[in-house]
Amino acid sequence: MTSFDPKALATNILQGYLQSAIAPRPIAFASTIDAEGNPNLSPFSFFNVFSANPPVLVFSPSRRVRDNTVKHTLLNIEETKEVVINVVNYDIVHQMSLSSTEYGKDINEFEKAGLTMLQSDEVKPFRVAESPVQFECQVNDIIKLGQDGGAGNLIICEVVKFHISDKVLNNDGSINQEKLDLVARAGGSYYSRAKNGFFEIPKPIKTLGLGVDNLPDAIRNSEVLTGNDLGMLANVENLPTQAMVKAFIEDKLDRYPNLNALSANEKHKLAQNYLSYGDVESAWHILLS
Repeated sequence: MTSFDPKALATNILQGYLQSAIAPRPIAFASTIDAEGNPNLSPFSFFNVFSANPPVLVFSPSRRVRDNTVKHTLLNIEETKEVVINVVNYDIVHQMSLSSTEYGKDINEFEKAGLTMLQSDEVKPFRVAESPVQFECQVNDIIKLGQDGGAGNLIICEVVKFHISDKVLNNDGSINQEKLDLVARAGGSYYSRAKNGFFEIPKPIKTLGLGVDNLPDAIRNSEVLTGNDLGMLANVENLPTQAMVKAFIEDKLDRYPNLNALSANEKHKLAQNYLSYGDVESAWHILLS
């Protein structure tokens, strides 16, 4: 067995070991708002429930390892002392991942991820309408664990109201865990699904992705493509050029001789098949053909 002294490791290496070994971790999809009313949405996997009476959830937006900066979530909570923690199920996991892109403070991650802002009852931050369980919280305390990159900031949240989709409830009012279909975070690009175990999602590109809000209307409003499909498609910096699309069509002529004659829905179904294998590039070529 290999042993390590945490103090002897670079922070990024230590963080990688911790995140891979302590998994799977539930995901706090945290919605906040700043003092000017600008919404923010970001996921955090340093998260859990710590008390039922009173109901308390704790999550930790850590200082960035690379440059010791902090996330907008922490800054907003310091200003307003409110947060909504939405749970993440498989239906929105790609959109959740897309929202973790480091967009500027003036960018609305709800729009970038193609998620719906739902007015809360007791707090100002919006709920994620697509999330099956949403916790409106007042922030009781913020405990800073350090001042260097990688240091956590424990956000201690008291639940003042919560909402559960009827779709995930049993007849007796309890939550049906299979219908809830939660996902959890592991190390690297790995996630865990309650139903199927581990699966992998590519991390959002380091440059800014287009976002669902910038997708062509015909694709964003597709009757075929799901929220996850849109999240995958939106995690690109640029759309393929017409020359690239033409080359793709010529290369696939034997396989799809009538590609240009397909209806929009038929193209969307074909692109969806490529997305099921993680081939976003080919999916875009199909959609723009």
